[in-house]
Amino acid sequence: MSVYKRAHCPTCQKYVELRDGDDKLKKITCPSCGSIYNVTVDNAIYYIDYSVNRKRYREKVGPSKSYAESVLAKRQTEIKENKFFDIRRELKINFCSFAEEYIELYAKTNNIRWKVSIVPNMNALKRFFGNKNLSEITPHLIEKFKVERLKEVSPAATNRALTLLKSMFNRAIEWEKFEGVNPVTRIKLFREDNHKLRYLEKEEIRRLIDSCEDSIRPLVIVAVNTGMRRGELFGLKLQDIDFNKGIIHLLRTKNGERRELPMNEAVKRAILESRAHSTSEYVFSTLRGNQFTVIKRPFARALKMAVIENFRFHDLRHTFASQLAMASVDLNTIRELMGHKSLKMTLRYAHLSSNHKNQAVDLLNRCLNGTVDTNLTHGETEANKICNENNISCLMV
Repeated sequence: MSVYKRAHCPTCQKYVELRDGDDKLKKITCPSCGSIYNVTVDNAIYYIDYSVNRKRYREKVGPSKSYAESVLAKRQTEIKENKFFDIRRELKINFCSFAEEYIELYAKTNNIRWKVSIVPNMNALKRFFGNKNLSEITPHLIEKFKVERLKEVSPAATNRALTLLKSMFNRAIEWEKFEGVNPVTRIKLFREDNHKLRYLEKEEIRRLIDSCEDSIRPLVIVAVNTGMRRGELFGLKLQDIDFNKGIIHLLRTKNGERRELPMNEAVKRAILESRAHSTSEYVFSTLRGNQFTVIKRPFARALKMAVIENFRFHDLRHTFASQLAMASVDLNTIRELMGHKSLKMTLRYAHLSSNHKNQAVDLLNRCLNGTVDTNLTHGETEANKICNENNISCLMV
């Protein structure tokens, strides 16, 4: 049981819990947005934290620490005398209204592709839950939504809507608009098959590029040679290109981290070609110099002319990674180029690269059957030397 303070950042509205003496701080740095702000009675509230029958309770009290301590003492007495009753205040927060607030305060700030990735799922959630309050949305009701949504879209797309709903409830809890446990945490997501990769062979890549119209050919060449996402390509500006060092600087990416990509000669030529008759700030732009927003039709025409089926623009990114894996580029390098936060996402390409496995077992064979080099000292064997040079530990027998 404890008393603690929550300080809310005036910039991003996210809170920081101040405990064990930290509640005396007058100024703190927000871990979410980095803003430095003063802790005042207007943005800091004391809470009490206690458990009853293994169930945790957090109760908002007010700006006074002494009052919070007295309330906690009262709860302790109620629990000891078996007089504690879980009486929760009913927060009547309309789902549709909160959905708009979520988009304005969170989605637009944290997701550069919010119009594409969030709005369609949000519309589906609003159609189903309508004018219900957040407190009325139960796990049972969410299971009904899950069944109905599956009739319209794939299991993976249904999971995306459930993930969005879970994020909304997390924000509602943070913003103190919902009390209790996130109801989506009890919902089991559909199992997704993420191992089916669609990528192009080298001959197909050439056919596709040759079939592209002049307006999108440089874009496709850069996509297949860098693995950049469509949004990253569309938003790429001339100031992001360093031709002297041969580097593309991606300042805003899907995972929020900056990324640097090396340019090969094909990429350099494609960018120069796209800039030949353009004065736009964007590397790839329409004839009027505006940023690309969609290239679905010209890309579909190119696929049809190249006789390539069941292929999306995003699969050019898979093509980039798959070709690197088949060229025996190590998976961690592929991970860095793709901008994956963890190696788990990159492992989907591991089955395409058997060469590194062959090298490993060949090295083990050399270690196990190595002969002693008389030029080595202190009992070091040739096999040891091979292992050290390749930074692989071997069992000597």
